[in-house]
Amino acid sequence: MEHVHLAPEDEDDLYTGYNDYNPTFDSEELDNDIGFQQAVRTSHGRRPPMTARFPGTAVGGRPLATSFGSRVPLMSSMGRPMTGAQDGAARPMTAVRAAGYSSMARGSAFDPLGQSKGPAPPLESKNEDSPEEKIKILEKKVNDLIEESCLAQSRGDLQLSLEKAKEAGRKERALVRQREHTGTADHINLDLTYSVLFNLANQYESNDMYPEALNTYQLIVKNKMFNNAGRLKVNMANIYFKQKNYPKAVKFYRMALDQISNAHKEMRIKIMQNIGMVFIRMGQYSDAITSFEHIMSESPNIKTGYNLILCYYAIGDRDKMKKSFQKLISVPLGIDEEDKYIPPNDEPHTNMVYEAIKNDKLHQMERERKALAEKFIMTAAKLIAPAIESTFAAGFDWCVDMVKGSLYVELANDLEINKAITYLRQKDFNQAVETLKTFEKKESRVKSAAATNLSFLYFLEKDYEQADRYADLAMSADRYNPSALVNKGNTVFVKQDYEKAAEFFKESLRNDSSCTEALYNLGLTYKKMGRLEGALDCFLKLHSILRNSDQVMYQLASLYEMLEDPHQAIEWLMQLISVTPTDPQVLAKLGELYDNEGDKSQAFQYYYESFRYCPSNIDVIEWLGAYYIDTQFCEKAIHYFERAGLIQPTQVKWQLMVASCYRRSGNYQKALETYKDIHRKFPENIECLRFLVRLCQDLELKEVQDYATKLKKVEKMKEIREQRVKSGREGSAQSRREGSAGSDSGNSGNSGRSDHLSTKLRSLPGSNEPYETSPQRDIDASYVDPLGPQMERPKTALKKRADEDEFADEELGMTVARIAQLCCLYGICLKCIPNTDCDRHAHLHLPIQQRTSPPTIDVPHTTPTRRRPRKRQRQDDAT
Repeated sequence: MEHVHLAPEDEDDLYTGYNDYNPTFDSEELDNDIGFQQAVRTSHGRRPPMTARFPGTAVGGRPLATSFGSRVPLMSSMGRPMTGAQDGAARPMTAVRAAGYSSMARGSAFDPLGQSKGPAPPLESKNEDSPEEKIKILEKKVNDLIEESCLAQSRGDLQLSLEKAKEAGRKERALVRQREHTGTADHINLDLTYSVLFNLANQYESNDMYPEALNTYQLIVKNKMFNNAGRLKVNMANIYFKQKNYPKAVKFYRMALDQISNAHKEMRIKIMQNIGMVFIRMGQYSDAITSFEHIMSESPNIKTGYNLILCYYAIGDRDKMKKSFQKLISVPLGIDEEDKYIPPNDEPHTNMVYEAIKNDKLHQMERERKALAEKFIMTAAKLIAPAIESTFAAGFDWCVDMVKGSLYVELANDLEINKAITYLRQKDFNQAVETLKTFEKKESRVKSAAATNLSFLYFLEKDYEQADRYADLAMSADRYNPSALVNKGNTVFVKQDYEKAAEFFKESLRNDSSCTEALYNLGLTYKKMGRLEGALDCFLKLHSILRNSDQVMYQLASLYEMLEDPHQAIEWLMQLISVTPTDPQVLAKLGELYDNEGDKSQAFQYYYESFRYCPSNIDVIEWLGAYYIDTQFCEKAIHYFERAGLIQPTQVKWQLMVASCYRRSGNYQKALETYKDIHRKFPENIECLRFLVRLCQDLELKEVQDYATKLKKVEKMKEIREQRVKSGREGSAQSRREGSAGSDSGNSGNSGRSDHLSTKLRSLPGSNEPYETSPQRDIDASYVDPLGPQMERPKTALKKRADEDEFADEELGMTVARIAQLCCLYGICLKCIPNTDCDRHAHLHLPIQQRTSPPTIDVPHTTPTRRRPRKRQRQDDAT
């Protein structure tokens, strides 16, 4: 400080006047300066500067003023006073040379705008042909290609990203060659080369081109000029892990771990976690436990704690499982309390800020981390609960006690509910109900969840009253619980109050638009109400949420079928079988739709596929059998009808169809055996007897008369049963009308019972009705084949009998006319023979003396015993 000179107080200030301001020099007022504007508009201001004999201002010949003499204010060319003239007082001269100024005039006029210099020269254009400029342009292209490759990968366009990465590699190699050509190889950009190679390897890995990716990573790792290239061995280990080459993956993970210093603690922890996962895949749980234990001691996290529990569970160490679970629930999440999102006061600006941050990205990340931690804890508890104690209930109780003393207190109630769900999975419904009933006096959220589960249980047990009660309890605890509203709607739906059920489902959707159960049930409700368009809208919305739901697709197909749009129904069913290709019901439905459209070939394909997956569907079996009969392949239809007979052994129609297929295919011997087997199982089946009579007659077998007799008896028994049923109904009605008058008529009816019975038999329906036989016919062996008319047999060498009808009435054994002739010869009345029409042979009822002589016939060489007709008639009446 001794070298610092301080001016005395009485010394004049050398810089007096510098802070004074003259409004004349205000540049902002130039627009209002008339002289300045005149100079700008005219050539007055563009004149060359005036020269002077003495250096100074534009006014030549005037002496300069100093601090020792009076100064005269100088005027500029625009009439304004020059600098230093303030109120007529002369400004003292100062040392201004250090600032680049001189006290002497330089002979130039005052030109503040620099108009005398003329326009500025144009910018010099860059010479793009220079080598350096070409190198810079090429580097920029390489960087742009790398950026485009990364953006394409982020969009999911992996093929484009790989092409861009390869192009960037080619450009970078061209850049290196150009630098070598220009002699600037020492200035190669190593960072650019590293970026190109790393991006190329990453794109190879994204496109599952693992050998190429490993080769590229090797180029980077082996190049000693790249700093920290050893970290890329982690990427190489990841590729080996994807290739399931676990020993090499462990090797490269450990190599990367050795090349990373302890300063990068977080990265070392992640690599050790990867090593533990590889050991788990290899089944070396002890080595994995070592890695996970080290991580939990250095930097504990939720995932590592969960993996540690899994390892101890795999080796069956109960004590270690308990200790690991305690470590898991003690891991801090690093998440602040939710109270920070509650505004402290009612200030509008503060409330807006809190509302803005309540759902920002940071808060979403916190919620996701907390949900993930709760998921791991719940899964671990459910996993180890049956293993750490003798019973799973005791294990759950221990887990609940541990959770209650941790940071996750709210998970204790969820564990209790999971305990009840575990009881359900073990089919122990009583214990589940008792566990859930303990929540009736707890907080509203848990109470609502427990009541919802109880309502669901009772609904499955079809105890709809209890289900309705607990659904109301869940709604009273939490009106905005969508599951409770769905359960309430289900109970109302069962009562067929569809309008009210639809309202509950709509309210559930208003509370939670993603409740798929409510949307599905609402569609079913609209379908029951006949509002098909509304149901279609519900299921279409549900399909946009659940893209691969087979139930939704089936409902859409069913609705389009009800709307008479079979093409749309077929389209939805085709989508459905792409999801569930082995569903026999869907395949059968497709076959039915194609059959209705007339496409038999497509219908057969889907019916056949349905039969392959479910060979016990009677409708499918019947359709396939009928299809083969229509296409004249009766031999193939036999297989399906035999299977139907195995499924329904008490139904005779399937066995009849099998026999009919044998008969149609020309295998009469097999058909006869089949009919005989049917007759043994169903001796009163008329259709079987008719075909036996027909086949025995065609084959000229001796059993024809036996089967014909049995057929007559069975037909007569059937008619008697029908008549009894009919007379019983008429008699009961008549007895109610007449009362006691029926007793008198009963006494008089005994004598004429046979006449009354014969009259009733004659009054039965005619023979033109299928499967019926009238007593006016001799033998009715006609039968309408359920498989349709038979195709004509091919012509053979045997001569076919003229006018032969397969189902026509023919003579069976000894004809009626021949029997009548024999009766006339031996004096026997035809009424003694069952099912003969005496009116057609009225002359046989005359006395023997009045009978006409019968025609000559061949009589068996026997000696028959003559019987009197009247005595035989009395015996028949008594019988």
